[in-house]
Amino acid sequence: MSAPMVDVRGVHKSYGPLKVLRGVDLQVRPGEVTVIIGPSGSGKSTLLRTINHLEKIDRGYVTVDGEFIGYRRSGNRLYELRERDILRQRVNIGFVFQHFNLFPHLTVRQNVTEAPLSAQGRPRDQVEALADELLEQVGLADKADAYPRQLSGGQQQRVAIARALALRPKVVLFDEPTSALDPELVGEVLEVMKALARSGTTMIVVTHEIGFAREVADTVVFMDAGRIIEHGPPSEVLDNPRHERTRAFLGKVL
Repeated sequence: MSAPMVDVRGVHKSYGPLKVLRGVDLQVRPGEVTVIIGPSGSGKSTLLRTINHLEKIDRGYVTVDGEFIGYRRSGNRLYELRERDILRQRVNIGFVFQHFNLFPHLTVRQNVTEAPLSAQGRPRDQVEALADELLEQVGLADKADAYPRQLSGGQQQRVAIARALALRPKVVLFDEPTSALDPELVGEVLEVMKALARSGTTMIVVTHEIGFAREVADTVVFMDAGRIIEHGPPSEVLDNPRHERTRAFLGKVL
């Protein structure tokens, strides 16, 4: 069995007295799709943000492809890295946000090429060729010279996915990527994500789209109150949940 691409061990996170993550363990192997479901406030998005160190953890650790994220290890202790070293690590971890976060003053192509050029220093001709290839992949080749304001929400989110892929990350994190979209636009984004899953992209997806989880996920994780309550194949977690809390949640969303 291959080593985990993402390994979350004993992660705790609090904001003052509010305990958001309470000792979370999660392993995702290369090429797997893990879908995280659960009620609002259960810690799903915070967990994602600890994986790329957008949130500092209080206890525990995260590794991606065997490398500690946000820290270096010396003996039995972890020491936080400098910001520039953390930024270097983040290029290996694609992140697709709920609200797109595109640069409004840049064209679609420029949004996709900006990070590989500035953060990775890759040759412009190679990056622009890759951007055009990725825009073709997400069905937006004809929008390369448009600006975000000229696109629908679904189109903007597909640009955001292309932007994340342009860094050639080892894993892509999706934080409720369809929740800000009008219902008729959700399908076009999910189709792109399904194609990514078929291509072998390692993905961790926080979503309320249970149909997507059933169709695409290798593992479904149910979180509640900062803990992983249940995890396993979709056929187990979604169709035959063991825990009453999981059954109650699914009863409301299915």
